[in-house]
Amino acid sequence: MTEAIQSPAAAPIRALDVEAIRADFAILTRVVRGGKPLVYLDNAASSQKPKRVIDALSDYYSRYNANVHRGIHTLSEEATDEYEKARRKIQAFINAGHSEELIFVRNTTEAINLVAYSYGDRLREGDEILLSEMEHHSNLVPWQLLADRKGAKLRFLPLLDDGTIEMAALPGLLNERTKVVAVSHMSNVVGTINPVKEIARQAHAAGAVVLLDAAQSVPHLPVDVQELECDFLAFSGHKMLGPMGIGVLWGRRELLESMPPFLAGGNMIMKVELEHATYNELPDKFEAGTPDAGGAIALGVAVDYLSEIGMENVRLHERDLTDYALEVLMDEPDVALYGPKSADNRGGVIAFNLGDIHPHDLGTLLDREGVAIRAGHHCCQPLMRRLGQAATARASFYVYNTRAEVDQLVSALGSARAVFG
Repeated sequence: MTEAIQSPAAAPIRALDVEAIRADFAILTRVVRGGKPLVYLDNAASSQKPKRVIDALSDYYSRYNANVHRGIHTLSEEATDEYEKARRKIQAFINAGHSEELIFVRNTTEAINLVAYSYGDRLREGDEILLSEMEHHSNLVPWQLLADRKGAKLRFLPLLDDGTIEMAALPGLLNERTKVVAVSHMSNVVGTINPVKEIARQAHAAGAVVLLDAAQSVPHLPVDVQELECDFLAFSGHKMLGPMGIGVLWGRRELLESMPPFLAGGNMIMKVELEHATYNELPDKFEAGTPDAGGAIALGVAVDYLSEIGMENVRLHERDLTDYALEVLMDEPDVALYGPKSADNRGGVIAFNLGDIHPHDLGTLLDREGVAIRAGHHCCQPLMRRLGQAATARASFYVYNTRAEVDQLVSALGSARAVFG
């Protein structure tokens, strides 16, 4: 696999036909507790799946289930063709230069661990890793383990009170010891869309490589790895209409080729002797064992679905919902909002609290009204401490959500407020 392919033509900018999109998601017709229709606002945790994605997964297991890359029979060849076709779809979706730069993993967490373990193997005592105070534990703990293992030092970009990175602090944190800069493209709590291209520019000038945690951005924004000028980018299928258990690491080919394998076993080898082995070429070097072929194929179908909608249109729709939600929530008594106050530099994620009601209690009360949100620390305990909160509630939007559902959220907040008097 050495071919480079062109990104597909962008979908025309248009308002989404949300009702037509909703018809593709049978789960959205569910009636939940107390006979309430489901209002699903937990998309930052995991999105729902359209029928064609579910059908693709079922089709793989019912019609051509076989190991990829390992058979000369019809089923294996069909599975391999579809598996590699999915890789090329994702390549085009993020505008990667070559398909072998994309490694299938289980999720964003595994992708970041792969880089921390494999690229991180070259770090030495006294080297520095720069993160931010808003990072998900998946983009924090792997670097903590690496720092402990190598005697490296963690440094952190501070946050301003509005939930944005204090960019003025960046030059003072970068130096010749900085080897890795790893930051979220978009926060899963405060929704901030970080200026990652500028971060990458300054990091590269200091000689560091840049990893972007794109778990929240790839599903919701147009993402072009060449335009962003990052070195690694990690994201998960289950947040972008795809199945759980499949994710992607993109890395610059020259970096991936220089890195040792993450896992060892079948498929990642070229030749094995009793005492040593020669590793396979990319991407196989990092895809040891039997992969989630069905998940990868279904993720390719999810990418088709999003490409047909157009990621600019996804962003415009969510920006409209976020603007509307911020406007109405700001008018609600006792609602505290966290993060940027405008949708200009935030995605469709809104963290909030209602008076003295604990977020877990609030989530339970909203569930009684059919409204599904997230409550807790969102795998971002240091960020919670920076916000001065133990936890928050969180509503997050996607292509199938509507302004009417935002209104239902507000109505449910009123019901919760009445319970606590």
